Amino acid sequence: MFSSIVPLTRLNPFYAPHFQLIQDGVRKRAEPAEAPTTQRSLAAASAAEEYSCEYGSLKFYALCGVGGVLSCGLTHTAVVPLDLVKCRMQVDPQKYKSIFNGFSVTVKEDGVRGLAKGWAPTFIGYSMQGLCKFGFYEVFKILYGNMLGEENAYLWRTSLYLAASASAEFFADIALAPMEAAKVRIQTQPGYANTLRQAVPKMFGEEGIWAFYKGVAPLWMRQIPYTMMKFACFERTVEALYKYVVPKPRSECTKGEQLVVTFIAGYIAGVFCAIVSHPADSVVSVLNKEKGSSASQVLMRLGFRGTSLLLCILDQV
Repeated sequence: MFSSIVPLTRLNPFYAPHFQLIQDGVRKRAEPAEAPTTQRSLAAASAAEEYSCEYGSLKFYALCGVGGVLSCGLTHTAVVPLDLVKCRMQVDPQKYKSIFNGFSVTVKEDGVRGLAKGWAPTFIGYSMQGLCKFGFYEVFKILYGNMLGEENAYLWRTSLYLAASASAEFFADIALAPMEAAKVRIQTQPGYANTLRQAVPKMFGEEGIWAFYKGVAPLWMRQIPYTMMKFACFERTVEALYKYVVPKPRSECTKGEQLVVTFIAGYIAGVFCAIVSHPADSVVSVLNKEKGSSASQVLMRLGFRGTSLLLCILDQV
């Protein structure tokens, strides 16, 4: 039954050592009754050779978390100038009319150094988000997979990835929210604060702890669909590239060639992620800039009247 998708499964970037596909189905690794200890030892030795750590171990989760810190923290910090202009265009479109105009106005007013405003909360916030996103993703993937059972976890693997990524992002955004709020204040309110050390006590003095978490609900609306789209789209794109574009199986590709495929799939997934998350991203920027506003009020003012009713519940969060 599964013979036609066995090759695709082996190319799946989410393939894990605790899954074993066979021609007539999916089942747990079977050990002969006469020598279970020997077979388990051989399987463990084989896994140790193929993987740098045991799947699902504390070291595995730690490595995933560190990878998230590096991938999210460093990349978001690297594009701070672009992010700064984007936020300013969202909250003041009359002054910052386009990307190039936004860069020009910012450099004229604040100098080249002004383009780096908000780098500290960006690095700290997105490093914490990456740690939780990639670390908890693996935790929830294994947890939900065990709840479903091995065969159902494979049959419903896309839904499993979506559920695990959504759960992980829920907690990741709680870790991100305070730094995201400070970043937006620094970047979009001239004269409010130039550094994180200036922004945090000022925000707390004005609105208390609520200042750091009032944007968490629209942040969930932005980041959860973003992360779900990222993992699902990335997986399917990788499968499609190896099936229709790459002229040889993944097992025959060099690490460099596999890395190219990963970058291409990541870029394509990123485009779809941006489309899905953009409306809520605008709300986050405006909401964190203003005092006393709610998500639905911001949506009404930005012109999303048709969808704002769906978000009235956010006022109670």
